[in-house]
Order: sequence, then C-alpha cells, then structure tokens
Amino acid sequence: MAATRYRRFLRLCEEWPLDRTKKGRDLGAFLRQRVALAFREGESTQIADPEICDQMYESLARINSAYYKNKYPRLRNTSFTGITVEECQLVLATDNMKQVEEMKKGMWKKLREKFTGKPDNVAKEYV
Repeated sequence: MAATRYRRFLRLCEEWPLDRTKKGRDLGAFLRQRVALAFREGESTQIADPEICDQMYESLARINSAYYKNKYPRLRNTSFTGITVEECQLVLATDNMKQVEEMKKGMWKKLREKFTGKPDNVAKEYV
C-alpha cells in the first residue's frame, strides 16, 4: 500500500507547477523536497499513519486541481488593492523583492556596504 501512496505523491509532484520567479520560496519545490524526505526509501517506505498521509494527499490534490477556485468562483480577478494576478506575481517575484529590500535600506547601511564591500549583516559578524 505504501508503494501506491508513493506513486500518487510522485504523480502529484509532476503535476504541481514550479514557479521559477520564486527561488527558494516556491511551494512546488518545497513539496518535492518534503515528498523526497518522507519517502526516503521509495516504494518500501513504511508509513507511520496511513490515514493522515491520505488526508495530506487529498488536500494537496484539491489545491493543485483548483477545486476551491472552481467551487467558489470570484467575481473579479483582482484583490482589494485592485491589482491583477499578473501584477501580484510580478511583485512577489524574488528578484523584485530583493530590489525592494535594497530600496528600504537607509543611507548609513548603503554607505557602510559601499566602503566595507560587505553586506551589513556580514559586517556585524566581524565587529
């Protein structure tokens, strides 16, 4: 029975899309890591609680199939801020978030990084 569960999770991982714009923060990549960790021995892995394992699979499968998106359709494809899904994805991209963090830095931190050649958190380690 563990072999069946393992194959179902592998199929789910194959179907789950990867978002290349969210390096280190992508749910699909995290899911793949957790499945690899949970099924270290592949099909011969012993499942401690098969019922909970099946519940997790069903929950993830519903998310992947957009079950709730179809069950509760939205009137508009915007949020309360008025931005669209595409704009939201652009804002949440890892590269854009790094740029925002750079903009948030104060003048003192920018000058310190410029003259020490190290980011502020690295410079503190040597002080």
